[in-house]
Amino acid sequence: MSHRDIIVIGGSSGATAPLRTLLGGLPTDLPAAVFIVLHIPARSIGVLASVAAAAGHLPVESAADGLPIRPGHVYLGVPDHHLLLIDGRIRLGRGPRENMARPAIDPLFRSAAAAYGPRVIGVVLSGFLNDGAAGLDAIKRCGGVALVQDPTEAIADEMPRSALSAATVDLAVPSARLGDVLSDLVREPAGARVPVPPEIRLEVDIAAGERVDSEVLRRLAEPVALTCPHCQGVLSRVRGGKPLRFRCQVGHAVTADIAAKEQEGAVDEALRVALRIIEERAELVSRMAEEGREAGRTGVAELYGARAIEYRQYADTIRRAVLLSMNPAGSRVDEGGQDGP
Repeated sequence: MSHRDIIVIGGSSGATAPLRTLLGGLPTDLPAAVFIVLHIPARSIGVLASVAAAAGHLPVESAADGLPIRPGHVYLGVPDHHLLLIDGRIRLGRGPRENMARPAIDPLFRSAAAAYGPRVIGVVLSGFLNDGAAGLDAIKRCGGVALVQDPTEAIADEMPRSALSAATVDLAVPSARLGDVLSDLVREPAGARVPVPPEIRLEVDIAAGERVDSEVLRRLAEPVALTCPHCQGVLSRVRGGKPLRFRCQVGHAVTADIAAKEQEGAVDEALRVALRIIEERAELVSRMAEEGREAGRTGVAELYGARAIEYRQYADTIRRAVLLSMNPAGSRVDEGGQDGP
């Protein structure tokens, strides 16, 4: 009987320290291969050295297309490519970004789930928003084991908390114990294979760079009245699984949380642009009203004066909206302009 010999790990902000602790706790005779995706800039340097120093007794290498998978080795995702596990080898996918990132955590987790099912252990570490949550759910749907860093100790607790909400997580573990827990889990027999949902395989193909169009997208999603924050294309809601997710016709994937975060910035910018335009308009008609008064054109002056007052009222409304958008969640401004409870 096979054992759990595939470990996939994802993290973002605040994940470096728990990752070092985790790797340092793994044994030299680890009977499993480890795959890591961190959200890293396209020209990031030094990540491989940092991970290699932490692993110490385990060989660490950057993922390369076509590499065979070997137990006891640690493979690190490289910038601008999705790290995928397909047909017993590493594949580097140039498919669309997911959750505004490439590499993203979800594609690695899905590909491992589709290829290895119950032999997979997924781990979500510290990070903002919720990349990794859908992937961890895919691992569970394919019979694997799901772990998260204890969110109470994570520098950025959003990713582990989102994973806890989206998937039936087996354990939430402090980073100091993750290495020991994984060392025990990889020596346990894996469960029986379960059928892989076709939509999981389809999303692995998309991450690998397979063609995406409306016909392909209809196989896993339904169009909605939203636009992609990456390319402004039409979004479709992905059916089934958690968390709530969308894909566009180009293939970009975003969770609802990430789409909302991107929209928040766009709304703020739109409000500021509108405020500038209306204030300029108020200034212009004020000067036109003044010119009318100086020329003795009373009717024109009164018309432009009224418009100036109207535009300044619009500007005040937008300014209040901008200020409200800057307040922390849950706070409000009462009619007197003071913070309410």
